[in-house]
Amino acid sequence: MNGEYRGVDGEIHQGKDHTHYTLFSLWDTYRALHPLLTYIAPDRVGDMVQSMLDHYQQSYDKMLPIWSFHGHETWTMIGYHAVSVIADAYLKGIRNFDTKLALEAVLATANSPIYDATTEYKQYGYVPMDVLPESVSITLEYAYDDFTIARLLDAMGKPNEAKVYYQRALSYKNVFDKNVGYMRGRDSKGNWDPEFTPEEAKYMGPFTEGNANQYTFYVPHDVKGLIDLMGGDQKFEQRLDALFDTHLSDEMIKEHEDIAGLIGNYAHGNEPSHHIAYLYNYAGKPWRTQERIRQIMDTLSSDKPDGLAGNDDVGQMSAWYVFSAMGCYSVAPGDLSYVIGASQLPSIALNLPNGKVFSVKANKLSQSHKYIKVAQLNGEVLKQSFITHEQIMAGGTLVFEMSDKPNKQWGEAHAHRPPSLSN
Repeated sequence: MNGEYRGVDGEIHQGKDHTHYTLFSLWDTYRALHPLLTYIAPDRVGDMVQSMLDHYQQSYDKMLPIWSFHGHETWTMIGYHAVSVIADAYLKGIRNFDTKLALEAVLATANSPIYDATTEYKQYGYVPMDVLPESVSITLEYAYDDFTIARLLDAMGKPNEAKVYYQRALSYKNVFDKNVGYMRGRDSKGNWDPEFTPEEAKYMGPFTEGNANQYTFYVPHDVKGLIDLMGGDQKFEQRLDALFDTHLSDEMIKEHEDIAGLIGNYAHGNEPSHHIAYLYNYAGKPWRTQERIRQIMDTLSSDKPDGLAGNDDVGQMSAWYVFSAMGCYSVAPGDLSYVIGASQLPSIALNLPNGKVFSVKANKLSQSHKYIKVAQLNGEVLKQSFITHEQIMAGGTLVFEMSDKPNKQWGEAHAHRPPSLSN
């Protein structure tokens, strides 16, 4: 009521120039909730970032929050995803926070010698499995976060510093075993995990609440690079199909109750899978994404008590639904592009903070008409299978003409695919 709050240092502080927020489930919410808030509640985003900076200044270890809860750091989950939230907000022009302090906090957090093997990550180019459990997942999530830091440094006019983090963003390649075609645990001597089983999700194994099948697709910032590692578009599509279509036995995931909402090995009830259905676009097959989004919506979403396929995780599951119902998704927050799926509503509109309205219409949408025949943005044919933040903020109308037959040519050309670090 009076702006006072208990900080992460245990002391009482006075929030003078901003509302102080806590409870940042960042491993979950950086993916869709925070990007969504930049459109529907931008006035709160700056205060949320400033609250993360409060946490940084008050913490004894000088780090941004990892998973804060009522003024405490829980150290739950992995990565340093506050940097993604800060970078995405800054790149979108939301800068009503201490930007100088933000950059200091971002770099300090990404290089903290006390946090989850960041020293070894920089030394080896990956987190060795004999140094820390969940090493592959940590490596992959650090690589994505480092991409957002590079983007932030670029936007702040520091291209030389950005190069360091663009290089770190390629660290995912160091845990991809070309002999088996999967992300795989690796020790400090370079040896691959001898107990590797792609389907198995071990508690405190190489992966976090997931298996190699799921986490091999966690390269949101460089899907093109991942496609190349896997052997090209066709093989990548086949691997995506295998993920969705291959049964995952309960025995393989018995140590992780959070792996839920299964379609084959795809686990919609847990966040590491949330971007995967959109990856067909990067292989020139948007119509396959359109099929998968409808499959997920029809089988794992409803207005009944069990209408979410897993823990909502402080809004991430719901934010995925909102974006996907609208027809697009932020696969890599910070790159300012949104991969097109297929709108699940006849009409939806975003009332934007600049006073404009961005509308999406899906003509002839029905149970059978789930494919995009033609896409038009403000009356002009849209050839690319993604839209940008700039296009959204300009307002206007995105119209999908839906059909019961896929348009296999739309979005197929390389020039029309979503951007990746590699291109």
